[in-house]
Amino acid sequence: MEFFRNTSFDFMRLRRVFLGLSTIVVVASLGFIFSRQLNLGIDFAGGTQMIVRFAEPPDVQELRGLLENAGIENASIQSFGTVEDNSVILRTPTAEDGAEESAVRVEEMLQQRFNVGVSGFDLNRQGTEALASLLLEADPDDQRSSGDDIAAREHYRRAAAEVMEHRRNEGLIRDWTEIEPSEALSAAAVAAIRERASFGNFAVLSSDNVLPQIGSELRRKGLLAIGFSLTGILAYIWFRFELRFGIGALVALAHDVAVCLGLFAFAGYEFNLTTVAAFLTVIGYSVNDSVVVFDRVRENLRRNRRESLVEVLNRSLNQTLSRTALTSGTTLLAVGSLFFLGGDVIRGFSFLLLVGVLIGTYSSIYVASPIVLIWESSWGREQREKRATAA
Repeated sequence: MEFFRNTSFDFMRLRRVFLGLSTIVVVASLGFIFSRQLNLGIDFAGGTQMIVRFAEPPDVQELRGLLENAGIENASIQSFGTVEDNSVILRTPTAEDGAEESAVRVEEMLQQRFNVGVSGFDLNRQGTEALASLLLEADPDDQRSSGDDIAAREHYRRAAAEVMEHRRNEGLIRDWTEIEPSEALSAAAVAAIRERASFGNFAVLSSDNVLPQIGSELRRKGLLAIGFSLTGILAYIWFRFELRFGIGALVALAHDVAVCLGLFAFAGYEFNLTTVAAFLTVIGYSVNDSVVVFDRVRENLRRNRRESLVEVLNRSLNQTLSRTALTSGTTLLAVGSLFFLGGDVIRGFSFLLLVGVLIGTYSSIYVASPIVLIWESSWGREQREKRATAA
């Protein structure tokens, strides 16, 4: 299937305009990155990240004040999920007594503020094993009478897992009507839980701790991964084609990384290890587009050596236009679905892929190809004349 047949667009006619525009955008992106700074996640910055769900909509300003009063400064608080979720992401720098202690202090602060009057076993804070121990001690199903404590614990672990599965699905237990008897959870066990337990007004959905030393090491390795990728791509294209094509592809990749990074910083998404994976994916996609175009350029140069490089580039871009439109279009459909429907967890990842596909497609036409022309006019012809003279 082809969307474009026998096209004759003069892409290179506006190459200076678009190359100048790209230069301005790259400079603006770098300036924005250095002025605003990236929103580094705990993977790189170190610290504690907690996703907390509340029974009632939380006041972000109040939470920030509570954290400061607890001695936790420079905390980042943002809403998470839909408005009905009542969830926030709490990011705090590593405390002097360690990342784990920082998480404990946050939970203690939340407990003192939101669980006033809540005592005993908190179903929204305890886990499966703790609930299984509580049921084993109460023994509502008379499992210990057989003398097999291992079988009794396994019985109550299945019952506890039923309750915790509901909490994982809903994020928070708000009412006793949510806990109903089932095949694994007897009515007697439900009655025992209601008698001995309670449910607080918040639940910690996830908690991650990273030391600053580890974050610094991950940041260094992430940058090395991107740097080695660019170097390897340059070497590959130089080996497969010519140096001028390798330079064009490398400049296009540097352009894509800089612009994507600037847009990413502008959007304020968290920069983490998943983001590095997205960057490597964008680099791979962009260089694939450039390789397809350069491969067609090489074929056309062999067929007609009298044709100018500008004409060859234009013809090659027109010949690969249908393939570019199909590949980019289908990729955008998939990535766009992830961005709009995938949720907050992968929103930054999908955003980077979305803009990366668009920018990578653009750069293969209006960055890589013009750079090949600039290299050819400045150094390529001179080098070929030297080789011809030497021969």
